[in-house]
Amino acid sequence: MNNFLKDFISFIKTFILALAIVIPIRYFLFQPFVVNGASMEPNFKAGEYLLVDEISYKFRTPHRGEVVVFKYPKDPSYYYIKRVIGLPGETIEIQNNQVKIYNYENPEGMVLKEPYIQGETKDNLKMVLGKDEYFLMGDNREFSSDSRTFGPVEKKYIIGKAWIGIYYKKGIQLIRGVSY
Repeated sequence: MNNFLKDFISFIKTFILALAIVIPIRYFLFQPFVVNGASMEPNFKAGEYLLVDEISYKFRTPHRGEVVVFKYPKDPSYYYIKRVIGLPGETIEIQNNQVKIYNYENPEGMVLKEPYIQGETKDNLKMVLGKDEYFLMGDNREFSSDSRTFGPVEKKYIIGKAWIGIYYKKGIQLIRGVSY
């Protein structure tokens, strides 16, 4: 009986140590996320798992081209995944299936090259972003509810950037944003 008690105490110590390591990582650094819907196809499909890096944006702001997970501003109990298109203070113009960004560096506008998108956008809009606002869009433009629909997203709603994808056929891969 003495060996059983020693083994049981050892098991409890190991279990408590594992919880002490896993819980802070899960709640403060990385959050699992399951893709739901077709708005990010062909790059992310429904049912795929992602690990979301929650710590990077505590030290820096989101960059254009990064894929982020955020709380839906109209109902924060829902989480969305989209790509960062417009940054704070910029003007976004969508016309003729092109996204054009106006900012300090590009006062005449810069047309985004978006090799990752699927589908077309028939929208025509022009939007000026506030100091903490981001313009987010799905990669599958025809089937995405995004900033074109619900407006810009404040930084406080952004949970983090998609960091690691766990795919059925491709295995585990780092997710990289697009550089412009």
